[in-house]
Amino acid sequence: MNLKKSIELTKKIKVRAYEEGFDAVGIAKVPGSSRIKLRTASLERWLQAGHQAKMEWMKSPRRKNIEKMLQGVQSVLAVGLNYYVETNSKPKDVSIARYGWGQDYHKVIEKKLKKIAKFIETERPGSKWKICVDTSAFLDKAWAEEAGIGWIGKNSNIINPKIGSWMFLGHLLSTEALEPDKPSKPLCGECEKCIEACPTKAIEEPFIVNSNKCLAYHTLENRDQKLPKNIINKMGNWIAGCDICQEVCPWNHKNIPYTSEPDLQPSEWIVNLTKNDALSWSDSTWKKKLNDSALKRIKPWMWRRNINSISSNN
Repeated sequence: MNLKKSIELTKKIKVRAYEEGFDAVGIAKVPGSSRIKLRTASLERWLQAGHQAKMEWMKSPRRKNIEKMLQGVQSVLAVGLNYYVETNSKPKDVSIARYGWGQDYHKVIEKKLKKIAKFIETERPGSKWKICVDTSAFLDKAWAEEAGIGWIGKNSNIINPKIGSWMFLGHLLSTEALEPDKPSKPLCGECEKCIEACPTKAIEEPFIVNSNKCLAYHTLENRDQKLPKNIINKMGNWIAGCDICQEVCPWNHKNIPYTSEPDLQPSEWIVNLTKNDALSWSDSTWKKKLNDSALKRIKPWMWRRNINSISSNN
């Protein structure tokens, strides 16, 4: 594909991405700049330090080699979907991370990216593609930064100057040679509000989050019958994830837009949830509530464990 056609296809893809409702769109060229190698090396050090806790899937070799995700990949379309909603309504005596307020964002993003992939197929018959969300063995934040839709903040979240960090990431790997955008430049400066605010000191140094200390890890991923005492003592009301490091970020205090995406609006049960209600629900009730939610990875017994943990701390 010559340069002119590459530029034309790139523009069309970006237009389609915005039409699908994505709020940030960028393209990276494979194999990427030197920062991809640096991020890959950083991941290896993070794993060697044991910061992944029991998330063994983080060790997948595919995460370190994009070619293992899609043979012949030449470009990465990175997209961001704003999930900041126009409501301050939170569960009354429990706290749930914003990412789980609406429907399962994985399905929302995959559906939108698949439409873009099919569009590319019509433009370039025979091209190959692969969709990646945060469950994929893929360096999603590094490639989002490489594609210019935001930089990796000191709390390890992608920060977009217009949207802040309330943004889901998605990627479409393509065998087409598209025109890349400039990588994002980090703009955290000397700010360390996220590091200072973390109640468990899980952000051990800028960009390094130790999952063994992270409230989000323990409430979402920890499968032990009891949570560690030092985690329980610092949980506050968080029973599903934690937003503290994002809530204090100055980039999230700017006049950031609210999402109009219907599937990301808060579920009624999330907004009205109380400890007493949650503890009274049967497993079947929990499964019904969680059926279309990204929070379904938290099993009913884990919800009860988490709620009982914050109750014992009050």
